[in-house]
Amino acid sequence: QVQLVESGGGFVQPGGSLTLSCAASGPIANINAMGWYRQAAGKQRELVAKITNGGSTDYVDSVKGRFTISRDNAKNTLYLQMNSLKPEDTAVYYCNLVAVEVGIWSSKRYWGQGTQVTVSS
Repeated sequence: QVQLVESGGGFVQPGGSLTLSCAASGPIANINAMGWYRQAAGKQRELVAKITNGGSTDYVDSVKGRFTISRDNAKNTLYLQMNSLKPEDTAVYYCNLVAVEVGIWSSKRYWGQGTQVTVSS
C-alpha cells in the first residue's frame, strides 16, 4: 500500500544542478525519517542524506555544501537539491522512508524505485 515514487533524475553537465523528488503515498500514519541513498556502478549503496522527524539533517562528507535535503510534510514529499554536480555523483538515487503504516504497530522501511543521475560532459 505504501509507495514511494521518485522523479527528477537525468543527464546534467559537471557543475550543473538537479533536484530529485520523492512522493510518498498510501496509508501512512507517521513518518519517522526520510533519506536519499545512491549506488554507483560496481559500488555499494551509500547513504547520501537523511532528515529526521524533528527536522535535523545529515550528509555524507562528499556532498556537504553541495546537496540539500528537505521535505514537505503536507505533501509527504522529500527533495534533494543537488548543486555543483560532479561525475563522481553519477549513480542511481533511491528514496528511503521509515514510517508507521495505518493499522500497523511498528515502523517499516520503504524504498523508491530509483532514478538515474548521470553527470558527464
